[in-house]
Order: sequence, then C-alpha cells, then structure tokens
Amino acid sequence: MTRLSVNINKIATIRNARGGNVPDVRKAALDIESFGAEGITVHPRPDERHIRYSDVREIRPLIKTEFNIEGNPIASFCDLVLEVVPDQVTLVPDAPDALTSNAGWDTVRNRAFLTEMCAGFKAKGIRTSIFIDPDPAMAEGAALCGADRVELYTAGYAEQYPSPDAIKPYVEAALEAKRCGLGLNAGHDLSLDNLNFFIRTIPWTDEVSIGHALISDALYMGLEKTIAAYLYEIRKK
Repeated sequence: MTRLSVNINKIATIRNARGGNVPDVRKAALDIESFGAEGITVHPRPDERHIRYSDVREIRPLIKTEFNIEGNPIASFCDLVLEVVPDQVTLVPDAPDALTSNAGWDTVRNRAFLTEMCAGFKAKGIRTSIFIDPDPAMAEGAALCGADRVELYTAGYAEQYPSPDAIKPYVEAALEAKRCGLGLNAGHDLSLDNLNFFIRTIPWTDEVSIGHALISDALYMGLEKTIAAYLYEIRKK
C-alpha cells in the first residue's frame, strides 16, 4: 500500500516569517505522525528559508515512522544526511535560488556523480531515491547509478490533470522503474483532486510526498482531518 509522507517545510515557512517557535515544527511532525501519516519529509535548503539544518537534527530522534530528507547533494547537505542518518534520502537537483523543485536529474549525464552519492549514502544504510522527470531513460539511468528508488516529479501530471494524457508518461517511467527493480515514489503538486487517480493507475507506488497542498488544505480543514482525507484518497479503490 502506498505510504503518505508529509513534507513539513511550509510549517517552518510560517514560523520563520515571524521568528520564534510558532508554529512548533517539532510538535507538528509528531502530531502528523499521530494523525496517521506514515512518514515525515523535510527539504532543507542552504538559505534555510523554511526547514533549518537545526530542525533536522532536532526532529530526527523524534520520528517513529519514516524520515525522508530531500535536497541537492551539496557538501553541507551530504554532511547533514550522514550525520542524522534518515531512513531515506531523496536527491533533488534544485539550484540554491530555486523557489521550489522544478526538474528531475538527468541520470545519464550525471551518472558518475550520482553513483558516488548513492554509494556513500547506502554505505550508511540509507535508502537512496533519485528525483526524476517521467522518462523511462531516466529511471533506467537511476538504476545504473545504484539508487534504491526513484521519485517521479509530478508537477506535469498535476498541471494536465484530468486530461487522459496527463498520466501516460508517468506510467511509462513507472513501468521502467519496476522493470529495473527500483522502488517508486512520487511528489510535487499532488493534491486531494488528483492523488487517487495517480495511485489507482500506478498502484505499485511505494510513497507519495506531499507538502504544499496538504498544509494549504489544513488551513481550512484542520491537520487531523486533512491527513485523514489524503489517506482516504490513497486507499480508495
């Protein structure tokens, strides 16, 4: 069954807007787990405009489900991941000034670098996932790099949904990932509107990582009801 990992970056963004510790990111992570989410995702960036490196260090020992750290594997990020040893690291090629993640890795052109990254993290027992566009060649390339999983960048799917063509490249990439023996994650702009169709069409999806839409829905529905709603969409046949 597909697992729900909640990205808590937006909670940290609200906190950072005023300073102090309101809302409390650590408490939010624990509450999200207690409400039924099966994982917590954080994406620390060099400018620490939302999740800070210190947050990662404080949250890690509290998480009882699965802890996923995603980000660009620059030296400071790699040091942090190897220090706290999350359950999963997701490698994302976002530039330091990127507003949000906007593309996947070219796993063919960056094979040497990604192979080195995967080997280093896996030596510490960390499952390694590579963020890719919905392209079978990129899935095959990720396998050749030694990744355990790929995460499909789902912004294109969300933009085109409910067009019948929206899911097609994702199915092709997901099938190639499966053929290569990779696990499959998905994330970016998945929401209550488009999530169920994605899961029903690609039911071997291991995990979805959702932040912006979920936290936005929680402003209206409350966090507990929102997580329940997302879990319902994931499990609905």
